[in-house]
Amino acid sequence: MVDQSRSPNIALLIDADNASPQTLEQVLTVLAELGTVNIRRVYGNWNKPALKGWAEMTHRHALEPQQQFDVTKGKSATDMKMTIDAMDLLARGQVDGFGIMSSDSDFMPLAMRIRQDGLPVYGFGTAKTPDSFKQACSRFIDVSALVDRKEDEPIEELPAVDAALVELLGDAIRASKRDERGFASISEVGQRASARSSFDARSYGYSRLSELLSALPNFVTEKRADGRMFVKRVR
Repeated sequence: MVDQSRSPNIALLIDADNASPQTLEQVLTVLAELGTVNIRRVYGNWNKPALKGWAEMTHRHALEPQQQFDVTKGKSATDMKMTIDAMDLLARGQVDGFGIMSSDSDFMPLAMRIRQDGLPVYGFGTAKTPDSFKQACSRFIDVSALVDRKEDEPIEELPAVDAALVELLGDAIRASKRDERGFASISEVGQRASARSSFDARSYGYSRLSELLSALPNFVTEKRADGRMFVKRVR
């Protein structure tokens, strides 16, 4: 149970072989909505030149580097070490949420196990991350959507909102309490949608769900006098 007298304690575990250091600052900003990221560990074989970018980040963002040698050619011990550490942190009962930076589907069982204890798991990876890991997370965020861009720079790599997501949101609206005009609270819609999917509006280039819904022609949003946002499906 979270101690309400302190900020929730968040652990960020980074698979350096399958994550980019260029998105670390944005990831930390997202995780701040869960609490304070007190545990910051990055795993990899630091003898690899490809990890130089992560090595430079260790002092700048107080990352704790974890050395993992490649015992067998073509295989990495990073996944196993990350999993063991995560389970140790979970067993101690002092962590209130996890962030996992990786595009590796091998972390699907870990994310599922953490969630079974009622803790949120935010996954951060590329659009090519297997759905198995994406859906195992409480939220999965495409890191390409977090990188700062110039206003006129195209965002071609961001996934388009497909019919499946539109239907998911539509189902969430139908399952929510609606007023006489058919509008439902976006807050409730988001909660119901999250029970079925790990999608996050930030993966589509929007900072919050209300902005994503407002941009889709399938829905109409409305801000009430008390500041709350409501949504209705129109097509």
